[in-house]
Amino acid sequence: MENELNSECFRLLPSIDELLRTPTLAALAEREGRAVVLESARQVLAEVRFFIGKGLIGLDVLPDLVANLPEMIAQRLADSMAYSLRPVINATGVILHTNLGRAPLSEVALDHVRVVASHYSNLEFDLKAGERGKRDVHVQGLLERVFARVLPTAVSTVVVNNNAAAVLLAINSLAEGGEVIASRGELVEIGGSFRIPDVMQKSLATLREVGTTNRTRIADYEKALNERTRLLLRVHRSNFEIVGFTEQPSLEELVALGRRHNLPVMEDLGSGALIDLGTLGLGGEPNVFDSLRAGVDIVTYSGDKLLGGPQAGLLSGRAEIVARARANPLFRALRVDKLTYAALEATLLAYLREEFDAIPALRLMRTPVEELRVRAEEMVKRLGAAKIAAGIVSTRSLVGGGAAPGSTLESVAVALKSPSTACDELAAKLRKWTPPVIVRIESDQVLIDLRAVFPEQDEMVAEAVVGCLG
Repeated sequence: MENELNSECFRLLPSIDELLRTPTLAALAEREGRAVVLESARQVLAEVRFFIGKGLIGLDVLPDLVANLPEMIAQRLADSMAYSLRPVINATGVILHTNLGRAPLSEVALDHVRVVASHYSNLEFDLKAGERGKRDVHVQGLLERVFARVLPTAVSTVVVNNNAAAVLLAINSLAEGGEVIASRGELVEIGGSFRIPDVMQKSLATLREVGTTNRTRIADYEKALNERTRLLLRVHRSNFEIVGFTEQPSLEELVALGRRHNLPVMEDLGSGALIDLGTLGLGGEPNVFDSLRAGVDIVTYSGDKLLGGPQAGLLSGRAEIVARARANPLFRALRVDKLTYAALEATLLAYLREEFDAIPALRLMRTPVEELRVRAEEMVKRLGAAKIAAGIVSTRSLVGGGAAPGSTLESVAVALKSPSTACDELAAKLRKWTPPVIVRIESDQVLIDLRAVFPEQDEMVAEAVVGCLG
């Protein structure tokens, strides 16, 4: 009997050709192309047949389902053709959230990227000489001017596609076939399983560990020196702290040791800042100027973290050291494209003008907590008008992006706790909203931390909450 019912259901299903002739799908094929509509139709029909075969779709519901098949296929096509990479609202409180794309770019940077990307450009063409040029010049001059305001000596820079690439290029250029001395307490692993020892191995240099996890002295470095030593390496512990019974030589001590033995000193800062973060209450986080002022020969850092620009890795330091990295064949494999140079160029111009609030990540860090509280009060009123109970809580936000692991920023969050919707369920609903709102759950409440939410997004966040709970 069941097989007969299934057979009857299968007979009621329209063919692919019939479906494609319906007004809805015919218009869709005209607009999007027949091939993609055909693909979606086959997928939907295959699923319907599967559920019929399992006895989950019967004659009682099949007529309505068949009538809705064109709309179902149109929705499937829309889902399959939508961009996978799309903007979200970051209400987690983590400003440089690696999973959410780290530093957002400024409008000026985006405009410059659009203009450069939509036209031919002088990426590697010297307009003055009328011959082939070098792509480095588009940011080298800007960085020289940024560094010249603080440092007495000239600083050279090359740009690659991320900080891991910068570390790989620097170590390979300076220590291939030799040894690199590094403290055990600095052999870090950051997100995505990026491990310093693994990068060292790929750079074709040998790691020589010195000291212990919590204590390393300058004497440990000196004892490890031998005829194969090529580089002294300092790695900033960007995403964790070692506290208590600890010891670490100063950069000045490491540099002095390098000078005595004619060895370059490198520091991997990871999240490199070009401003003094102490003004934001983020004490203890080194910036690029501090390292170069201490005499470090080459510093590696990211473009899309505290610098506030596009994903990139920068190598800054003494001209002759940076020149070795630029001459390395790996540089061509790791170099960046015109879009990255355009965004980085626009970001660095903001530094030259000292327009720090023009850089979104820095602006978010600098927003006064009183301003966040006013915005939170407005959001709570908006939600209250929709009969949604919400409160305001003081909280702490993270910089993120491997920066200032022991420091937080004072912030304000809107707290939600629905008697009918569990926190996990509400967070999932907000993620499915358009645009998705990414929140955090704390103390059995959903928190909308406004530290990383742009003011113009407040109304969108409120609409999402009302849509999910109202």
